[in-house]
Amino acid sequence: MRICGLGDNVVDRYPRRGLMYPGGNALNVAVHAARCGAEAAYLGVTGSDAAGRHVRAALAAEGVSTERARIAAGPNAYATVHLDDDGNRTFGDCDETISLFTPDDADLRWLRGFDLVHTGDCSGMEEHLPRLAAACPVSFDFSDRPWSYAEPLLPFVRSAVLSRPDADADEAADLLARAHRRGAKLAVVTRGARGALLSYEGTTHLQGVVPVQATDTLGAGDSFIAALHVALHRGRPLADAAGYAATYAAAVCTLPGAFGRPLALDGAHPRAPSRRP
Repeated sequence: MRICGLGDNVVDRYPRRGLMYPGGNALNVAVHAARCGAEAAYLGVTGSDAAGRHVRAALAAEGVSTERARIAAGPNAYATVHLDDDGNRTFGDCDETISLFTPDDADLRWLRGFDLVHTGDCSGMEEHLPRLAAACPVSFDFSDRPWSYAEPLLPFVRSAVLSRPDADADEAADLLARAHRRGAKLAVVTRGARGALLSYEGTTHLQGVVPVQATDTLGAGDSFIAALHVALHRGRPLADAAGYAATYAAAVCTLPGAFGRPLALDGAHPRAPSRRP
């Protein structure tokens, strides 16, 4: 499978640890797809500072191609992450401005060589979705955005992921049905600790969460998306692919950051890379 993460990247800053980690939905999906065996690329903009250099070094170490990625003068995009004692995170200050860009015609021609391009609500790609969809099938993480945000974008999306932690089974099923009617071939509603409801090619599956002693839940959803797409592309049935993705995502929760590879907040030399799930 050839998959490209398009759009956001950040360094996730952890003040309590004094560390930052590469992250961002589009970048995380590319990295985890590569770890699951896909040929992965990332297309976005990193900064010219130590954080940006670290993000680029991490992508290179993970085997993610960056042949069309840009570097902009200035500090890399960042998000501040606070963790509770159970590994659950909340976000503080953030600035993603430098990571926002417009794909050009050469980018779109290049994307035609991929099986899937993944982006999401933090990447600023909404107005470009019609052109992207004409070049390559699109996966889009809508996170917890309301239906009014998702509805006009879904006709350009092949794979839709929506987060609804408070939705009951009927509400999740209704959301899947509406996503399909708007054009999505694969629809996923994640519901936090209650698992995810998925629908693909006429099959619906409720995937439970794999129990784990979480260290850090950052990147769990992104790793689930990446592993699910890789497994489905290999022809695994929906339930089998979802089980694989849930197991992979659970293992990611035992590691710090979205996929490890820390750097001290002061930009000092990188620490030893983290274990892989």
